[in-house]
Amino acid sequence: MARNKHPEQTLEKIVETAAQLFVEKGYEQTSIQDILDVSGLSKGGLYHHFKSKEQIFGAVMEKRILYVNNLFHELIRDTQGENAREKLKKILYRLAIDTKTHSLDQAVASHVEPYLIVGGMQGCVLHDAPIIAELIQKGNEDGSLQVDQPELCAEIFSFLLNYWTNPVIFSRKPAETKARLDYLQTMMKKLGLDILDDALIAVLLKTMHANSCLDQSQQKRPS
Repeated sequence: MARNKHPEQTLEKIVETAAQLFVEKGYEQTSIQDILDVSGLSKGGLYHHFKSKEQIFGAVMEKRILYVNNLFHELIRDTQGENAREKLKKILYRLAIDTKTHSLDQAVASHVEPYLIVGGMQGCVLHDAPIIAELIQKGNEDGSLQVDQPELCAEIFSFLLNYWTNPVIFSRKPAETKARLDYLQTMMKKLGLDILDDALIAVLLKTMHANSCLDQSQQKRPS
């Protein structure tokens, strides 16, 4: 049948449509029928690829994780700075202001998948932290940073910034998140990794607060 000619395009259409609806309506308020209506696909076309809305959500989140990982590596490659410390600060700021990176935060808030969280943690420690550690080592060499154990420090920083301070995972209010970002800033300064400044914290909080407000408005909508 025609819909089976290009299964990869059908798969992509489902994921893109679902991502759009999860952002606009929230996960709980989005139904399979909504996805079918917007995508124009048949039930057979959708269920050929996914058995449930949860599976679709998993595919949406995996695509988002891939996007963030690719962006991170591009920024590592392309960002310029007068020293390694300034380069790291610029990379963190770019990630914080990237709207696509945070577009699904409000959908995640209402539907946290443990396996995605664990997978993200593993990627953070096993893949992202070693790259950050290399930049920290360069900072030690150029004198802009003074970190005793770059590898361990990079793991701690990546893990705490992406998960411990994440209000989506713990359903925290902005004030609670700020307290943790402030504490992380103090901790990293003591470890010689002074890259989390007040301006970056303000940007992170603004993004988190905007997503939190949107999530609350979605929850008030009738099903």
